[in-house]
Amino acid sequence: MSSHTLQNPQHSAASKQRSRFGRLMRELWFQVVLGAVLGIAVGFLLPSVGKQLTPLSDWFIALVKMIVIPVVFCVVSLGIASMDSLRKAGRIGVKALGYFIALSLVSMLIGLVVANVFHPGTGMNIDPSKLDASKVPAAANKSFDGLEFISNIIPESLFGALTGHTIIAALMVSIVFGAALNVSGESGAFLTKGIQALSTVIFKIVSWVMRLAPIGTFGALAAVVANYGTQSLQQLGYLVLLFTGTCVVYVLVVLGAIARACGLNIFAVMRYLKAELLIALSTCSSEAVLPQLIKKLENMGVGKSTVGIVIPSGFSFNLDGSAVYLTMASVFLAQAVGMDLSWEQQLVMVGVMMLTSKGTAGIAGGAFIVLASTLSSVGGIPLAALALIVGIDRLLNEGRVFINVLGNAMAAVVVGKWEKDFDPDQARKALHAAGRKKNVLAPKTLETVEGEKVDVH
Repeated sequence: MSSHTLQNPQHSAASKQRSRFGRLMRELWFQVVLGAVLGIAVGFLLPSVGKQLTPLSDWFIALVKMIVIPVVFCVVSLGIASMDSLRKAGRIGVKALGYFIALSLVSMLIGLVVANVFHPGTGMNIDPSKLDASKVPAAANKSFDGLEFISNIIPESLFGALTGHTIIAALMVSIVFGAALNVSGESGAFLTKGIQALSTVIFKIVSWVMRLAPIGTFGALAAVVANYGTQSLQQLGYLVLLFTGTCVVYVLVVLGAIARACGLNIFAVMRYLKAELLIALSTCSSEAVLPQLIKKLENMGVGKSTVGIVIPSGFSFNLDGSAVYLTMASVFLAQAVGMDLSWEQQLVMVGVMMLTSKGTAGIAGGAFIVLASTLSSVGGIPLAALALIVGIDRLLNEGRVFINVLGNAMAAVVVGKWEKDFDPDQARKALHAAGRKKNVLAPKTLETVEGEKVDVH
């Protein structure tokens, strides 16, 4: 009897340890980290295998893109339909747009200052005539066309936007549809309930798709390390390190100050969004986390109507990481080919980028295409110079996407606080719950979506 009593504490400790490990294995963020580690290992140790794993990442992103447009439609149309007045929707939209423009300008100026202070391209002395322009993607040779951009916003048919792949067009249709539901009264109530039911089904599909994120991460990193990893770092390591360092400082200083102004801690926010940030970092796709980010922010106390407008529009118009990259990469290319850009030329370049960066929202590698169209518009820097950074663009894209996702999350909080549509107490509770080591899958971390519980992790 006494022997059993003595052994029982050890058995209990072992059971608790297994239970903790089991809970950890069920965490999406841990599965993503595990997939990333395995992918890097395969890329280094078995590069021939790693190069063939790209489809795993492509398939995962394709599945996510399949569901992104329905999510945007349900969230935006329901958010506007449920508002007390359309005036509130317009007010949120204007505030969000103003915030996006201001932060994009700050981000571009930061990239400009860093490139001018550290001179990452100085001393390369590249002869543009000897560059292989064939390495530059064909899409990059296309300059920004404002008329084409507006035409892409307007779909050929109402439902065509919801079956296409352009978020901006879907966003416009969702806003118009939600506004019509809002003013239709009882006549639109039936459709509103139908969209609410559709939302439940859509987010159930989202939860299934997100469970495949570790597989997509595994394939993405295995292919990147096998194809580009060491070669890219040896080629232009200084630019990669400088941009990475700038991204870190940007998160800590700029987004940290914004979080502090909202009564939050940026580290707590990143811990709360760790699964989404890890998925975005590994797949280099902002769209891959849009559905989950929406639910996480609602669970954090940001109003549904604010999230529904700010997040989808933010993924089209608020690309802070891309803004830092654009100016830094432009000055780097000018330095690499021996050009000395005046401050006037650099500021004109920033103005052009403020417009061109809105023309490729939602396009894979969009920032690279924006960079090309800006070089074509401003002139001076040869387009063939883009061949210098094609090989490391995938590495630079990771920092861009990370800041884009985190920056849009903070944008929703800022506009929510501005609109008095943000509950700081609920936010602190959600962040505290995410920071606990035990029982992070407790029932209080489950978000109810139209009557059905969905695991927001």
